[in-house]
Amino acid sequence: MLAAPALEPGALGSRHIGRIPVRNIWLLFLYAHNLARFQGQYGAAAEASPDFPSLIARILCYAVDRRLRRNLSRGYIQKEAALTRVRGRIDLLETYAGDLLSKGMIACRFEEFTFDTPRNRLVRAALDALSSWVDDRVLAHDCLRLAGDLGRHGVGGLKPSRAELSVDRVGRHDANDMLMVTLAHFVFDLVLPTEEAGGHTLAGVEKDIILVRHLFEKAVGMFYAAELSPLGWKVQLGKGLKWQIERATPGIAAIMPGMISDIILEHGFSAQRIVIDTKFTSVFGRSQHRAAILKSGYIYQMYAYLRTQERPDDPLSSHAAGMFLHPGIDAEVDETVRIQGHDIRFATVDLMLPTTSIIARLRALIPPPPVGPFMGAPTG
Repeated sequence: MLAAPALEPGALGSRHIGRIPVRNIWLLFLYAHNLARFQGQYGAAAEASPDFPSLIARILCYAVDRRLRRNLSRGYIQKEAALTRVRGRIDLLETYAGDLLSKGMIACRFEEFTFDTPRNRLVRAALDALSSWVDDRVLAHDCLRLAGDLGRHGVGGLKPSRAELSVDRVGRHDANDMLMVTLAHFVFDLVLPTEEAGGHTLAGVEKDIILVRHLFEKAVGMFYAAELSPLGWKVQLGKGLKWQIERATPGIAAIMPGMISDIILEHGFSAQRIVIDTKFTSVFGRSQHRAAILKSGYIYQMYAYLRTQERPDDPLSSHAAGMFLHPGIDAEVDETVRIQGHDIRFATVDLMLPTTSIIARLRALIPPPPVGPFMGAPTG
């Protein structure tokens, strides 16, 4: 369903990647990176952006400009230097090895409060990179201008290593940096899509598929984690499932495939368990006699997820439901089959819809718990 002819930007009143509006790719991005609180704040930027790199650049520029106006965050960095007075701790070994005392100096190790933090260097490097990627000259100039502003604050232009970034985590008290740093990470961690000229399809552009698949699969899980946890649901993402092995030869463990579910939802009060698997493919395949048929491999997969987990000491396992959630374009599928006590549902969410409709559709796919006293999040 995603292999539809690519549309020219603005052909449906909005800019598109394949046939998916950029504004909806932005929605997926926000939920995938736990930034849902920014949803609805950048609609104008999404509508004005011809592709996703331009959108990332526009919003990164906005976030950086705001941080510069409201005091760029600073941090402490470890430094070593030969000084004429003591600062911090004295490095005796370096002092005597370099015969610094005879020169009226002493080796010191100290912390310096500076704007030149790993996160700010990452943002400056991202702005420099985006300036050469976007086609809009004004936007490219804004990226270079803001990178220069960071430089004038003392922020270096060299992209920090992963080790440096690992010790400069963005905490809750740094919420104002969260969007800016996440966007900068995204520039380097993922292949950004571009609009391809001609009659290419989204399914034929590998970098677009990598991006949108990653965002769709992660966004669905994070959406349900944010939406359902306050309602008493337990949401588990990427949980490994174990085979109920009764007997095995010594070498089977090395070659036996594992099972990892995308999303598992549980509600203790209503005794519901739903195993969700997201698929960024068409819900249908083809057979020799039918043009549209559910893919048998998916049914086998969900059947294994559900039946292999049945245990007498786990009451929910005997009637757990499964759902495959696919993106759709201009179409909606919602069909269910019950196999040996387990409902298996095939559903789509139309990514051409307005963002509010996409959110409403995702909410509607999960049945509300029955009316009763609120029990809070189930245990276990």
